[in-house]
Amino acid sequence: MTDVHVSLPPALRRALDLLADPPTDPDVSKGYLDLLGAASADDAVPKNTGPIQAAWASPIGSMLYDNAQALSRRLISAWALPLEWLNIPQGGVALDVGSGPGNVTASLARAAGPEGLALGVDISEPMLARAVRNEAGPQVGFIKADAQRLPLRDNTVDAVISTAVLQLVPNPAAALAEMARVLRPGGRLAIMVPTVGRAARFWQKLPNVGAHVFDDDEIADVLESNGFASVRVKNYGTFQWVRGRNG
Repeated sequence: MTDVHVSLPPALRRALDLLADPPTDPDVSKGYLDLLGAASADDAVPKNTGPIQAAWASPIGSMLYDNAQALSRRLISAWALPLEWLNIPQGGVALDVGSGPGNVTASLARAAGPEGLALGVDISEPMLARAVRNEAGPQVGFIKADAQRLPLRDNTVDAVISTAVLQLVPNPAAALAEMARVLRPGGRLAIMVPTVGRAARFWQKLPNVGAHVFDDDEIADVLESNGFASVRVKNYGTFQWVRGRNG
C-alpha cells in the first residue's frame, strides 16, 4: 500500500481501489475525492446549465434540499428508502448516484454493516461540502464525479440508488447505462424521480429549464435495454420508483 493510500480517509482509501483510473495524486483537500477539479475537462459529457440545476447546486439550494428531503422522508411514503429490497450484503459496497447532502449514502452504509462501504457521487460542490460535514466517516465517502461517466470499474458495487436526481442529468439514459455497468450481476438498483405521467410528452417540448420530465415507462425501458430483469415501476402521485435487478 502506498503512502498516498495511507493518507486518505478510510472510505476514500477503499474507493480509490475501485476506480477505473485512480489518480496518482488524489485531491481530498475538501474532504471528498475530487475527480473533476473546478470543471470537467471532458467536453463529450453534456452539462446541465439550466436555472433549476443552478438553484440546487447553490449553497442555499443544498441547504433547502437537505431540509426538504428530511421532512419528506418523515411525512411522504414515496420518499421511504427501499433498503430492505436493495438487499445490500453485509460488508458490501453501495453507490448513491447524485448523493446530495449525503443522508441517503449514510443509510446505505448502515445497511451494509460495519465492514461495508457506501460511496456518494455528486457534481455539486455545495452539496458535497454539506455531505462531508454531516455524513462522512469510516464507511461513508464522497466523490466529485459526473453521473454520466461514473469513475468506478465494471461490476464493483452490490447496490445502486438514485433519489430525485436523475431529472437534473442532461443525458439520463447515459447515467442509467453507467449504473448498470458498475453494478455486479444480480445487484439491485432503485431510482426515484418526479413524474407527470403521460403529460411528460408535452413538457418535454418546452424550452429546457434544467430538468428532464419522465413519462411512466421511460426509465423502465432504458433499464430493460441495459439487461435489467424484474423491472418494476410504482407511482406515488408525482413521484415514481423504478426498481430492477442486473441480469
